[in-house]
Amino acid sequence: MLTLIQHANVYSPAALGHVDVLVTGAAIAEVGKPQLQGDAVAVLDARGCLLIPGLVDSLAHITGGGGEGGFRTRTSELDASDAFAAGVTTLVGVLGTDSITRSLPNLLAKARGLTEEGLTVYCHTGSYQIPVRTLFGSISEDLLLIPDFIGVGEVAISDHRSSQPTLSELAKLAADARVGGMLSGKAGIVSVHVGPCASGVQPLLDVAAHSDIPLTQFYPTHMNRNQQLLEQGFAFLGQGGWIDLTTSTTAQELAAGEVKCADALLQAVQRGIDTSRLTFSSDANASLPLFDANQQFIGLGVGRVGSLTQEMCDAIRIGVPVATAVAVVTSNVARVLKLPHKGQLQRGNDADLVLLDEQTLAVKAVMAKGVWRYSDGSLPIKVKHDSLFVD
Repeated sequence: MLTLIQHANVYSPAALGHVDVLVTGAAIAEVGKPQLQGDAVAVLDARGCLLIPGLVDSLAHITGGGGEGGFRTRTSELDASDAFAAGVTTLVGVLGTDSITRSLPNLLAKARGLTEEGLTVYCHTGSYQIPVRTLFGSISEDLLLIPDFIGVGEVAISDHRSSQPTLSELAKLAADARVGGMLSGKAGIVSVHVGPCASGVQPLLDVAAHSDIPLTQFYPTHMNRNQQLLEQGFAFLGQGGWIDLTTSTTAQELAAGEVKCADALLQAVQRGIDTSRLTFSSDANASLPLFDANQQFIGLGVGRVGSLTQEMCDAIRIGVPVATAVAVVTSNVARVLKLPHKGQLQRGNDADLVLLDEQTLAVKAVMAKGVWRYSDGSLPIKVKHDSLFVD
């Protein structure tokens, strides 16, 4: 069966205007004006919709996170239906503070389960701690021998929960990831959790300055934790690096100075900063622990995969160009993770598509690898569910 989507306002994420998109199997066959008809073609009239690529989420705690406040603060695993409803079709699963009760085999099994439900899910080896735990003897072996693993992290720096890594340890980790990425043809990226300490990304700058490791090997996240760290992030971009902003936040964090992702992106646009190496991620299902001035645990929020879509849409609402807002959750992410078949609506790419209401920006329908996985009921499509669990 062929699917022809007509009359949508298409962002690839570049603005293409009102063109048609033809899907055959799991891939995009053509973007433009394909001339097709017949019973084998399912035609969808998507007028009044924006058509964008499926969102790519570079940081999701798919097995849950937490534990900073004891066992009762462990968060739940990610549900595929939540991702689809948010327009997220590709995720990268990671471990966080707890790599003891939440293990790499657990992470890998969950990733493959979500993939069986229609998502595309990759993983990073390792976690917060250095030396990292791996399935094989090293990061490079994990990247080379395990198809699902594309990087390492999220490794923690500038945080009281980190293992307080030395520059030498960070450099050796990055070197192992770099070689593993080269040998496997993967990104080999080092996802770095940047905490609230004043040092921020300085350790990464020091590694790049005193070794042969390029700054682009590191992918620091949570860079909107406060305005000071965001300024460091903008400078990091200016030196050729990548940065990631976290869309999940709490009211308490915002009150304490965290910068809303949409506002941070608008700042970058207004200041003429190159946003092509800036991304958003959801930190889905992570614990968002709150600590007092003495670093004592006092409360907990939970990351939401839906926050990724919310911040993209909020950015558009406050004046960020649509193509820019879409790129930070699609093509930019695919580029840093070296996933050329994701993040763009172009011939040969995976048919991961999201239809948004052009006025409200609400998600109307989601296709992943050529299969409709979500609908709000307003369009004549048939949704397929691969979950074996029933009510």
